[in-house]
Amino acid sequence: MPEVDLVFPRAFVEFANPDDESEVFKCDLTWLTSSYHCIFGNGCQGIYKESPDVGCCALGAHFADQDDEKRVAAYVGMLDETLWQFRPTHKDGRGKKKVKKGDWIDVDEDGERKTMVVEYDGQSACIFHNRTDFHLGAGCALHALAYVLEKNPLETKPDVCWQLPIRRTFRNVKRQDGTEYTEVSIGEYDRRGWGPGGHDLDWYCTGNTEAHNAPEPLFITSAAELTELMGRAAYDELARHCEAHLLSRSALAIHPADR
Repeated sequence: MPEVDLVFPRAFVEFANPDDESEVFKCDLTWLTSSYHCIFGNGCQGIYKESPDVGCCALGAHFADQDDEKRVAAYVGMLDETLWQFRPTHKDGRGKKKVKKGDWIDVDEDGERKTMVVEYDGQSACIFHNRTDFHLGAGCALHALAYVLEKNPLETKPDVCWQLPIRRTFRNVKRQDGTEYTEVSIGEYDRRGWGPGGHDLDWYCTGNTEAHNAPEPLFITSAAELTELMGRAAYDELARHCEAHLLSRSALAIHPADR
């Protein structure tokens, strides 16, 4: 089945943030109760046909802010050659291998800091993306490190990597009575989230039936990520709404890529 159209009926729920009365969550129930899950290494065709084995890592990862970069840098220092295929091999004055930020951080044309991209065997991808001939197989070195440290990968990877394809956005809203609040939207990071270039991607996961075959809905399989994005109390509230929606949703509220 071809990728579904970007525009289709969706069901949303709004509720106040239990931990912050100045915020209101607006959550896409159609997306969050869908059967989507990441199929990297299990059917993912990559966003570019020239690099089918690297998933959405082809462009490298942009850092959300300085805190994001600082957190990731601390874990990069823990990576060795057994986890990271492209770990720089230069040595410091004492003959010890040492990784510096200049070894893995790049700056794009807009001056935004991101992970470096390397080309290997004809495919370009993030420097932390180990390729298929690595002894661990294809995948993120920082993701592998998380398992070694017995942590969730969202702790070791750049924010954009563990959030995708969940999209969190903020909007200031002014009510008719003059009061204001911050609307926090939790939804699907579809092609449009990548900007104008998103429409040129050769393949994309969220609208493809191939990635909509999880045995449990997204709000359960991505509970850790949603909790990190929303907070525990807000996630628990979301889960209640998702469970109710699963019991009562109409055909119009079902993601068209679900089987």
